[in-house]
Amino acid sequence: METKNFTYSIQTEKSPEHVFKAIREVRSWWSGLYGESFSGETKELNDEFSFRAGDGAHYSRQKLVEVIPNQKVVWLITESELSFLEQKDECVGTKIVFEISEKDGKTELVFTHQGLTPEIECYDSCAPAWSMYLQEKLLPLIR
Repeated sequence: METKNFTYSIQTEKSPEHVFKAIREVRSWWSGLYGESFSGETKELNDEFSFRAGDGAHYSRQKLVEVIPNQKVVWLITESELSFLEQKDECVGTKIVFEISEKDGKTELVFTHQGLTPEIECYDSCAPAWSMYLQEKLLPLIR
């Protein structure tokens, strides 16, 4: 049986450059809904940043491990403490991948959280949260 990572796709008329820039402005879209706090840098290879939400219920630290202008950004989760999980650091070592390409005259963004699969405890909480941040916060920046 093949394990499916959480994936979310967005298409836009905007250029790959525009989409790439929006992704790297993480503070603009991965904050502001639930009193999140955010620190660190989010634009260059090896930059690190942390995110805290839900009165400390969610903490994670990410490192940019791949940055290909206008094509790809990859974050590695290096620390994680999700208070609502039995294994609080379950997401450590997973990767968050943003792949940008041109498809049928449009720009397509494919978001994949590698390691966020239906088999792990976090999936039922984290997949809907990612969908919400991508749909309600990142998509408006892209369009």
